[in-house]
Amino acid sequence: MRITGACHCGAVRYEAEIDPQRIGICHCTDCQRLTGSAYRVTAAALPDRFRLRCGTPRRYRKLGDSGQPSDQFFCGDCGSPLWRESAGGKISIRLGTIDQRLELKPHHQSWLGSALPFVFDISGLERQEDS
Repeated sequence: MRITGACHCGAVRYEAEIDPQRIGICHCTDCQRLTGSAYRVTAAALPDRFRLRCGTPRRYRKLGDSGQPSDQFFCGDCGSPLWRESAGGKISIRLGTIDQRLELKPHHQSWLGSALPFVFDISGLERQEDS
C-alpha cells in the first residue's frame, strides 16, 4: 500500500510503501517514553520504499537493550515523532503521522510485560463527542 505522511506542522513530509498486515503495537518502556503515551503504533516500510518528500528531520540515537542503535526521527520544528530506523535499516513509521491512518489497524502487539494495565480495556471510560 502506498502511503504519505507528515509531521504536525507539515515541515517534514514522506511517502512509502507498507504492508498493511505489518502494523503493530509496542508496549515497551522506550516506546512509552518516546511517544509520551501508553504504547507506540507503527507501520513497517518495505525495504527501499521510503522517501522524504520535503524537510530535514532531526535524529535521536538510542542504544537498545541489544546494544544496537535505534535512530528516532522527528520534526525539529514541532517535535512530532515520525519514524524509527533500526541498525539493520528497517523503518517503522509512526501511525499517527500517516495520512491514510484511518484505513490501517494493528495486527500484533509486543513487549506485553511492559504494558500499562488499563490499555486492554478502555470500553468503560466516559466518552465525549468532538467539540
